[in-house]
Amino acid sequence: MRGTRHPISSRRAAVGVVAAAAAVATLVAPAPAAADGGVVGGHTAQVADAPWVVALSSRDRFGRTRAGQFCGGVVIAPAKVATAAHCLREDVLGVAPDRLEDLKVIAGRSSLLGPGGYEVPVSAIWINPAYDPDSNSGDVAVLTLAQRLPDGYTIPVARAGDAAYTPGTAATVYGWGDTTGQGTYASRLHAAEVSVLPDESCARAYPAGKGPARYRADTMLCAGTDQGGRDACQGDSGGPLVAHGRLIGLVSWGSGCGRADSPGVYTRASTLLPPS
Repeated sequence: MRGTRHPISSRRAAVGVVAAAAAVATLVAPAPAAADGGVVGGHTAQVADAPWVVALSSRDRFGRTRAGQFCGGVVIAPAKVATAAHCLREDVLGVAPDRLEDLKVIAGRSSLLGPGGYEVPVSAIWINPAYDPDSNSGDVAVLTLAQRLPDGYTIPVARAGDAAYTPGTAATVYGWGDTTGQGTYASRLHAAEVSVLPDESCARAYPAGKGPARYRADTMLCAGTDQGGRDACQGDSGGPLVAHGRLIGLVSWGSGCGRADSPGVYTRASTLLPPS
């Protein structure tokens, strides 16, 4: 079954909200996949090598075990972080996003519970007004930070027509989410190498008429491997897909994690974010 790369369910939300969040999570059926301790099929990574990868955190809603991490994000300007719109849905957070008083971005920290880095409060939230939660189209939001991050923390956004979007291009996805497809969440940053896939392959995997979610090449991008086994998963939502040193996608949705016939679907950065 299909669904968003759902955030980690709030442990402190009301019972009804937990039930709603769990229902969304079950849209992505877990699937066993080979993994060596990474984003499904990936490996540990150092944030020093990818300083633009950040975690979204709310200890009030998601507890302290993983520093409140529930989604990923990427720094596109010193005080701007892009993430997935579905991460900020009220049925996920348990409250309206503008009422989440302790929403922060964790930057410069490979281990969520490790020392160093920055925990920066979010001062404003923009959610794409064209985001459609049924089809998953337009799945992007931008957070404004209360203070700027240091120079060197940003990554450029690939423009439309950039060679980084060419099918077959090697790309890397990053996150702190599920490492097995069965609910084994990482406390350290992980990365997995995938390839950009042709739009035709993604349209066959997620055709119109097989549910509300379908692949749309104008707002989405597909990536994975022919044999499966490497993919983003639950908790990685909003994290970056990077190729040629540029941001090409944000983790959005898919069917299972690491399935050969169900590649990961990403928000296409060039159509929904300003070019750098």
